[in-house]
Amino acid sequence: MKTCLAILISLACVAPVGFAADETKPLLPTAADVAYGPHERNVLDFYQASGDGPRPLLVYIHGGGWVAGDKKQDPSKFQMFLDRGISYAAINYRLTPDNPLPAPVHDAARAIQFLRTKAKEWNIDTKHIALTGGSAGACTSMWLLLHDDLADPKSADPVLRESTRVCAAAVSAGQVSIDPKVIEGWLGPNVLKHRMINMAVGEKQLEDALSNYDKYHALYVEFSPYNHVDAKDPPLLMTYGGDMTLPSKDAGHGIHHPVYGVKLKEKSTKCGHECHLLIPEVSKSDQYSDANEFLMAKLLAK
Repeated sequence: MKTCLAILISLACVAPVGFAADETKPLLPTAADVAYGPHERNVLDFYQASGDGPRPLLVYIHGGGWVAGDKKQDPSKFQMFLDRGISYAAINYRLTPDNPLPAPVHDAARAIQFLRTKAKEWNIDTKHIALTGGSAGACTSMWLLLHDDLADPKSADPVLRESTRVCAAAVSAGQVSIDPKVIEGWLGPNVLKHRMINMAVGEKQLEDALSNYDKYHALYVEFSPYNHVDAKDPPLLMTYGGDMTLPSKDAGHGIHHPVYGVKLKEKSTKCGHECHLLIPEVSKSDQYSDANEFLMAKLLAK
C-alpha cells in the first residue's frame, strides 16, 4: 500500500466524463489551463467525473515553498477519485518572492471561488469540495480550511462573491506556522534556513526578513493556519514523515517536520475541532487508515 505521504504529494486527477483509464492514450483534462484570474499563473486544469447529479470535487494545490512547482501530476496517482465519481482540479498560482504573501494563498482562494462559478457548467457539488497538497500546498490548503470565509457579497467581481469554504482537507508535510519566531522555538534554528520563510514576505535573504520582522509580523501571523483553527472548522487529516528528531537536522527536515502536525493536533483537540494526524509509530487515527480513505468519506458523504 502506498503511504499517505507519497499519495498526497503526487495526487492528481481522474478521467473526464465518458472516458475510462487507458494506458494507451493520455488522460486529458476536460478543461485545461482555464484562467481564473488575471495573472499568467492564474490557471487551472479540471477533470470532470461521471455520475448522477452534481459531483464532489477534489482540488490539488501544489507544493514548492511558494517559490516553485506546477499543477501537472501523473494521472495514475488520482484515477481512484474519478473512478468513484469525484471530479478533480489542479491549480497554479503566483510565486514568491516576486509575488509575496498574500498572493499565492489568495490566488488559491480565488480558484476555489472561480470553481464555484462553474458549478452548473462543470456539474460541481459545491457542498462537497475538498483540498489536498503537500508542503506549501498543504499550508495553503490548511489556511483555506481553517480561515473565515473570504466571500464578499458586495464585490463588483462575481467570482469574489463566492465562498472560499470547503468541506475537508487532507495534506502532507505542511507548515502550520510560517512565523520565524514561533517555528524556531518549536524546531530549532535550521528551519529558518529554508527559503520559504523569507521569500514568503518578498525578502531574498533570511537576514533581511528577520531584521524587518516587525514589518512582516502581521503577514506571518495571518498566513499561519495554526492561528485560525476553531471548533467550527471542517475536518482535517495531516500526514508527516516519522523523523521526530529535535532540533531539526536541516532546512528540509525543519520545514516539513512532524512537530507541525503535533502542534496543530493539540490545539484542535483542545478546541474540539476534528483533526486526524498520521505519523508512523507516533500518531494514528481511530477512523482513517490513510488520506484517501478520509477524502473519500468526506467527499462522498450524504
